[in-house]
Amino acid sequence: MIGAGAWGTALAIQAVRAGAAAVALWARDPARAAAIAAARENPRLPGARLGDQIRVTAELPQTAAAFLIATPLQHMRAIAVRLPADAPMICCAKGIEAGTLRLPLEILAELHPTVPAAVLTGPNFAREIAAGQPAATVVASADPALRVQIADLLATDMFRIYGNHDPIGAQVGGAAKNVIAIAAGAVIGAGLGENARAGLITRGLAEMARLATALGGRAETVMGLSGLGDLLLTCTSPTSRNYSLGLALGRGEALADILAARTTVAEGVATAPALVARAGGVDMPICRAVADWLRDRTTLTRAIAELLARPRRDE
Repeated sequence: MIGAGAWGTALAIQAVRAGAAAVALWARDPARAAAIAAARENPRLPGARLGDQIRVTAELPQTAAAFLIATPLQHMRAIAVRLPADAPMICCAKGIEAGTLRLPLEILAELHPTVPAAVLTGPNFAREIAAGQPAATVVASADPALRVQIADLLATDMFRIYGNHDPIGAQVGGAAKNVIAIAAGAVIGAGLGENARAGLITRGLAEMARLATALGGRAETVMGLSGLGDLLLTCTSPTSRNYSLGLALGRGEALADILAARTTVAEGVATAPALVARAGGVDMPICRAVADWLRDRTTLTRAIAELLARPRRDE
């Protein structure tokens, strides 16, 4: 497990629950790795005990049945390039890389073109997975054997894994939902009401479907767990990092102050401009409004007015 944040730690716990005899949980900082190993608990996931099967280390493992990469997407390249190309790599992060505008599996394909790869994505909060509460997720890959392999490594009765052969659609859903969640939080933070949030989520889903199909994915994928499911979770829970960031922005807090006070990453901040750039001419007014707002090119009031002033048409 590459990345000892809350999500990586939760997946390590889940792998043990699914029967793994040994899991290496990698943390970039040696001091942090040592502290987690000594406490048998990650402070980012309080109350979730690490079993004896989990070895916490600051040295990148050089052999594994599979590498599950749960680092923030913007840092994945620097770490993935150091992994040996002799085991499947599963990206458990969501977003689009700033600068290159690549999706997660495109980064892995560039770094390790011969290595089988998949993306694990869906409506999953780390604390609930670590606690063993019921959840469902998606492993998306063009390789059916790899989908089965990863499901065998992680699935239990309480953690249901669905395979999907459309990794493009699955990755678009995981990236775009964080951007839309910022908008959903801002709507509630600004006191605009539940009707406005419901409308925004629904139209945001349409944007996700348009982008997925434009990039070669399927609209049907966006209607599943990796799209609609993840969107609903991220746009409605105050514990969502992206939604809570939008909530604070909608209440008038400055983006720099919000980010400075956090130790966790809201992927939607970096993803928004990259997503809009990757979308090109695809019609994505909500995502474009978020990207402009985060870069101080518009205000929340003006963005809402422009969205509401768009020409009327059939749904």
